[in-house]
Amino acid sequence: MKIRSQVDFWSGVVFLVVGVAFAVGATEYRMGTSARPGPGYFPLGLGVLLALVGLIVLVSALGHDPDEEERIAPPVWRPLLVVVAAVLAAGFLLPRAGMLITLPLVIVLTALASSEFRLREALGLAAVLTTGSWLLFVVGLKLRIPVMPTIF
Repeated sequence: MKIRSQVDFWSGVVFLVVGVAFAVGATEYRMGTSARPGPGYFPLGLGVLLALVGLIVLVSALGHDPDEEERIAPPVWRPLLVVVAAVLAAGFLLPRAGMLITLPLVIVLTALASSEFRLREALGLAAVLTTGSWLLFVVGLKLRIPVMPTIF
């Protein structure tokens, strides 16, 4: 059995693992019925569908092609770890430091995942995305997201 597409193989693995994790996590909640769904109904269905998509993508990446031989390459850890660290930083910093500090830090940290990182571009992107997020979520939708650090 050979891998025809590295990207499809690893995407399928990730979808499958995340889908199973959500489906298992949803079993902790009440399911309800189709007419009156409980809090676990939608996450369970979504987790199962995501796992099925992952399985389909994973199986489609496998196959025997005698002309083409490709081994499974190990995952590239740096981008994966940097993006996970950025998500954790956002969850930790947003309630404490506010949107105007958290978003630029997280955007620049996430940009570090790229091998083509340029500080000037990352700072420009951070400025545009932070302004857009503030306009959309705080001004437009009037969500109560902390904008400034809690000490202010």
